[in-house]
Amino acid sequence: MAGITDRPFRQLAERFGAGLVVSEMIASAALGTGNHDMVRKLGKAGSLPHVVQLAGCEGEWMRRGAEIAHDAGADIIDINFGCPSKRVTNGYAGSALMRVPDQAMALIEAVVAATPLPVTVKMRLGWDDDSLNAADMARRAVDAGVQMITVHGRTRQQFYKGAARWELVRAVVEAVNVPVVVNGDITSTEKAREALSMSGAAAVMLGRGAQGQPWVVGQIGAELAGRAPEAVPDGVELIALIQEHYEEMMLEYGIRVGVRAARKHLDWYLDALGIVLEKPVRTALLNNEEPAQVLAMIGEVYSGEWKTAA
Repeated sequence: MAGITDRPFRQLAERFGAGLVVSEMIASAALGTGNHDMVRKLGKAGSLPHVVQLAGCEGEWMRRGAEIAHDAGADIIDINFGCPSKRVTNGYAGSALMRVPDQAMALIEAVVAATPLPVTVKMRLGWDDDSLNAADMARRAVDAGVQMITVHGRTRQQFYKGAARWELVRAVVEAVNVPVVVNGDITSTEKAREALSMSGAAAVMLGRGAQGQPWVVGQIGAELAGRAPEAVPDGVELIALIQEHYEEMMLEYGIRVGVRAARKHLDWYLDALGIVLEKPVRTALLNNEEPAQVLAMIGEVYSGEWKTAA
């Protein structure tokens, strides 16, 4: 979730009751050489345990990345074996590591040896349908010291197409004695219950399902636990939340980068809320590089003043 689950977004998800939040994917080699953007991603969002997700393909850089994360206040190190992006897999990181299990295990061993922190892994079902090796990978990962496994119910070759196959995660649950988390296509409490039932997993993780609605993570968690969820923000409260999110992104990235980084979030809020704008209005909101003007437009757009028929 690079560029999505940054500090401002995680901060909002925690406020609305998320049980755990995970940093953006951080490239271990870039972090190890002091890349400013990767160091920024280490920032802690709130009071929840600070989970830092590392990606890479070389043991030495993963070791160094784990040490830096530890020194920066991480409470848990998560290793990414799940990202399907060509930019990541072409570098033999992310889900490409599911094609080379021995190399993947070497990375786990490097991280486990580098820090006393709990180490977790996020993976997919496999590279493709001819190599559904998540259960074997999970078993070996646990033997190497991993304490939790998250599985996205698709292969790498599926990217985000088709439906997540939660039932195939059950093989991972049955293969290991640590908590397994099911991920993929979970956008509501109903789907979360179905994913848990089909997979046998201990918990659910939301990714794209939280885009434009950071409150939904805590809402689903509360309902699964039999508690009343926080009220979904509406009216002036919703406008204030979106404006706060936008302002926090300006602080996080600086205005030059922040106005561009915020566009996708503003767009996702529109989608999640069912707000359809005429093209000139949409362009004026999403392409505007003057924060004061965008903040003023948020107060109008998300109040429904410019809502049009789809």
